[in-house]
Amino acid sequence: MKGFTLWFTGVPCSGKSTLARRMERVLRDRGHKIEVLDGDEVRQNLSKGLGFSKEDRDTNIRRIGYVCNLLTRNDVVAIAAAVSPYRSVRAENRKLIGNFVEIYVRCPVEITRERDVKGMYKMVAEGKMKSFTGVDDPYEEPENAEVVVETDRETIDQSVAKILHTLVLLGYLPAAEVHPDLRPDDEAEIRERLAKQKYA
Repeated sequence: MKGFTLWFTGVPCSGKSTLARRMERVLRDRGHKIEVLDGDEVRQNLSKGLGFSKEDRDTNIRRIGYVCNLLTRNDVVAIAAAVSPYRSVRAENRKLIGNFVEIYVRCPVEITRERDVKGMYKMVAEGKMKSFTGVDDPYEEPENAEVVVETDRETIDQSVAKILHTLVLLGYLPAAEVHPDLRPDDEAEIRERLAKQKYA
């Protein structure tokens, strides 16, 4: 089994970590070696001491990309779940890693506010937190993500089905029965997206 990186990107509280952990279980059950690099955990360990300036954010994402590259080239599936707000650094990691599947976890900000158990959006509104991605700091949406999931409109199983089907079409997973939660419209959208990116 060859290694690859699943890179989940999206604004805070969009559902990146939830999907990353579900994909970890699904792929581990299929016999893959898995490592998950969650943005919050990386901040506490690999990137301790970094702030939230653009330079520090870029450094953090480059560090995650470096580790993902090491894992991927040793036939491990690396799963990164980090806001990673800037296209240019995501593109650097794509070039570095090669076997790179970008998953845009899209969700409207009014929904992410409701999901915010840490109270971060409230602190931003009260002026207690600055440079918060998607509110007063930019988030650059992916232009060519291999997968786009919409966590305000899809169940976790439906999002997972889209990711798995894409991995099959890209050759990272063996062909299998179509996932029961894959909707017909999703099948067409996935194929169209990959064709535009010259995968097919």
